[in-house]
Amino acid sequence: MNLKYFTANLIQAVRLALCWLALTQLTLGATLSSAAQQPVTTTPIKHVIVIIGENRSFDHVFATYVPRGPDTIDNLLSRGIIALNSDKTAIPGPNFQAAHQLAAVDQGGSDTFLLNPPTQELPNNQLPAPQVGGPKVSYIPNECASGTPIDQCQASLQLAMQSESGLPKDAYIDLLTGGTGQTSHTPDERITGVTSLPAGPFQLTNGTTFQYDAYSASPVHRFYQMWQQLNCSRFNVTEGNPSGCSAHLFSWVEVTVGAGTNGAVQPANFSIEYSPSATTTGEGSSALGFYNVQQGDVPYLKSLADQYAMSDNFHQSVSGGTGANHIMFGHADAIWFSKPDGSPGTPPENVTVYATYQGAPNPDKGVVQEIENPNPAPGTNNWYTEDG
Repeated sequence: MNLKYFTANLIQAVRLALCWLALTQLTLGATLSSAAQQPVTTTPIKHVIVIIGENRSFDHVFATYVPRGPDTIDNLLSRGIIALNSDKTAIPGPNFQAAHQLAAVDQGGSDTFLLNPPTQELPNNQLPAPQVGGPKVSYIPNECASGTPIDQCQASLQLAMQSESGLPKDAYIDLLTGGTGQTSHTPDERITGVTSLPAGPFQLTNGTTFQYDAYSASPVHRFYQMWQQLNCSRFNVTEGNPSGCSAHLFSWVEVTVGAGTNGAVQPANFSIEYSPSATTTGEGSSALGFYNVQQGDVPYLKSLADQYAMSDNFHQSVSGGTGANHIMFGHADAIWFSKPDGSPGTPPENVTVYATYQGAPNPDKGVVQEIENPNPAPGTNNWYTEDG
């Protein structure tokens, strides 16, 4: 997910809501005569715009936000985990240790899936390098003559408008820029100090090589991975931390298993070294990066926070991916796999559902595997057996 796509769609949603409010006010007199045709609601609210969170957390956007007036906020800056230097660049703060990242050991063949595996320090107390994510160039190609900057190419702008409907006109320019200029599964050289980051949260942007509207890697957002990243244990429960979670294993999970194995065998050249060479999963420590609103990042979201209400640090309804959050949002609970008659059933395991496709054999793409097994595969450290 690219933050600028999220922002553009949020802009559209808010503008639609404001337009509806304006139209409602302008036609108030007319609506009085047609009140019987209007939906009857307990409150004056007639429309609700829903935005489902997925893999961008509160601190990912608002780590450095300072509220207006007497309001307070609970973020990385307010907790002293980060601080701001003279030019408002984020640096480790006096309480940086509270977000200290660790490595761990969960060996296949001897351990099952562990929420709280034995931990150890990262080598040199540094993060594995965050990796390159997103397209090398813009998703919208340069349709103009060679040498024409893509953001000045009207043909490309027209193509962007054809490919994505419903955005504000001034948002389409963002679809033409933001390419990484690098190869995926390599350290993201746009990030300042990418191969020597301290073992904790870091500022993703710098205003030059990495601006807020550029493509960045997508942090893992899967069920078992997110639970393990939180590193929870009943033995760590305190009055100040009733969950018993320390959140010290974000980068470790990204490096050891990433966004999932889908039942694949771990590659022979797989490396779990916590260094710039740990590139196999394509993530590194991407989950620890954050934007800096104090330096102008994500200005529209900041303006909404300044003018309206914050999200009370809400991230998502359930630790996991998009599907799980849609289910939880719609049902306020998990749902089970059911038979055609509605009774609980066993999900398909290694079942060929589509043996053919358009009349041709389909041996590789028709197998459905719906039973998860996050136990480490034999001879691996946290490479899940099946999480597809």
